[in-house]
Amino acid sequence: AQLAAERQARLAGYVGMSEAALVHTLGPPADQTVSGDHVRLVYVKDYSEWVSGSPFDQDPPELVGLDYHSVPPRLLTWSCETTFDLIGDRVTAAHQRGNYCGGAA
Repeated sequence: AQLAAERQARLAGYVGMSEAALVHTLGPPADQTVSGDHVRLVYVKDYSEWVSGSPFDQDPPELVGLDYHSVPPRLLTWSCETTFDLIGDRVTAAHQRGNYCGGAA
């Protein structure tokens, strides 16, 4: 709950910011849609990492009948999508979704 409150407080800091200031701060968005005077800017942050399929960081212990060397690696992926709604060139709302939204937008 505290992390969610911190995230909402951080996002609230963007409310009232101009589109130019937002883009200057965060860079160009990954996606943008415009409908009349409503603009939606979407930023995406993601990270992927291959990890060993073995539950052991080093050589596995010698356990009879278990072959950890044949366990394939896994790809772990984290992603966060941050959406800013703007009306009249000002941020009116900001939302995040994903499993990688702990840091800045």
